[in-house]
Amino acid sequence: MTIASPAPPASNPASWLNNQPYLLLSLTSLFWAGNIVLARHVGAHVPPLTITTIRWFGVFLILLPFAWPHLKRDWPAVRRSLRLMLFLSLVGFAFNNAISYWAMQYTEALNALLIQSAGPLFVALWSLVLFGVRLTGAQLAGIAISLLGVLIIILRGDLAALAGISFNRGDLMFASSLVAFGLYSAFIPRRPKIHQLSFLSFTTCCGATMLLPTAIWEAASGYVLHFDGITLATLGYILIFPSTLAYLFFNRGVALIGPNRAAPFFHLVPVFGSAMAIILLGEKLQAFHLIGYALVLAGVVIASRQGSAVK
Repeated sequence: MTIASPAPPASNPASWLNNQPYLLLSLTSLFWAGNIVLARHVGAHVPPLTITTIRWFGVFLILLPFAWPHLKRDWPAVRRSLRLMLFLSLVGFAFNNAISYWAMQYTEALNALLIQSAGPLFVALWSLVLFGVRLTGAQLAGIAISLLGVLIIILRGDLAALAGISFNRGDLMFASSLVAFGLYSAFIPRRPKIHQLSFLSFTTCCGATMLLPTAIWEAASGYVLHFDGITLATLGYILIFPSTLAYLFFNRGVALIGPNRAAPFFHLVPVFGSAMAIILLGEKLQAFHLIGYALVLAGVVIASRQGSAVK
């Protein structure tokens, strides 16, 4: 009589997802695209500094029950890298998010999506200046191709329209948030080797604490958060998708393939943003959408191919 060998245990979906950098980074871009569209929609309704402070305290509280065992174990490593951890809290959570929400009170979603396209360039610049990591030929070509696709989508196939776009202080504020996030992205591979829940819970708590005085000042100035339906729906979305999940996914994706190979996924943000407009707002799918999507996806595939960065 032959005894059948036991069936292999079913794979854990979370473990599988944790090792799929391209899917993780694509979902990150999807969540951030929704965040830009939402931020523009509610920009005049919610105080930006207060909403960002609540955002990161909320994420910290969501993560803490799961992160606590890892945080206790990783605390010595956190203390040894305290200056770096506080710096990442500042550029990746406090300044970056507060200034981007604030900027959406003064700029259009179209401009924000266009400026978002420069994200990979800031990542590449900081990686080069700080650590001597140069883009490979494939990464440079992929960024250029996907950037062209982004421009075609945003400018509706008329690249000459780029000359007619005007920029205001909100655009400069949004660009500064990308400069800060590029710095965060360049430093991510050099963060202490701790569990990502330890990292994210610590940095979100510190980022929220840094923002707390600005939220108090904002409320004292008369810009008070009103907990109505719009505010609660906004908080529900930003706490779960562009905050908790997106940062977990982004940090893991960068850890797996590095900042320069991950950076072109920024270009998926305007792709998803335009797709949302088609699906949710009833805009018509046109030929320039398809051409732009194809170029962006081709550029992302080329730039994210396996290959060592040049030093």
